[in-house]
Amino acid sequence: MLKYLEAIEELPKELKGPLVHVLELFRQEIGETVKKSDFDELKKVVLELAEAQKRTEHEVRILVSELKDTKKMVGGLSDTVGYTLENSAYKALPGLVERDFGIKIEGRLIRKYIEYSDGRHDEVNIFGKAKKDGKDVWVIGESKVRMSKKEINDFLKMVKRLDSVITGEKVLIGVTHTIVPEVERYAQSKGIKVYWSYEF
Repeated sequence: MLKYLEAIEELPKELKGPLVHVLELFRQEIGETVKKSDFDELKKVVLELAEAQKRTEHEVRILVSELKDTKKMVGGLSDTVGYTLENSAYKALPGLVERDFGIKIEGRLIRKYIEYSDGRHDEVNIFGKAKKDGKDVWVIGESKVRMSKKEINDFLKMVKRLDSVITGEKVLIGVTHTIVPEVERYAQSKGIKVYWSYEF
């Protein structure tokens, strides 16, 4: 606007007034037109964004629901594979631990929840009582489809907690479908005998 006013200053006096007036009217009209069209366009964009957000929220709710269902299915499959591994182990382990440790299982090996005095409990995948040289020995085992170092450490923490309710010698075993050599060596260094599922 300023550059137009400067140009008008160079015109004859009788033209300055009318041109300034026309320029001012033009500026107002352009300003109102731009503002209205901008507002209409902005309103349209906002409405489109609101609709898109509704669709996105709906789709996200569907995805979350499907993800929950998938998680349940995967969890169920994982449990099935894990329990199948344990069930096979219960049958084969008595002979294997007798061969490797010279102990005889009394009764049978089971899955057991051990309760503590504070109301908490631990699920022991493989649990059983045995005799060794006339003394009671406890077989405590962990069953994992793919055994990891973290799972071994968690198992050892649980065994430490069990000391408060199960006294006496404990034979620690791990049962797995697969375990990498480094983790198997780690388990052995912690006193855990690892049995592979193909041994059953």
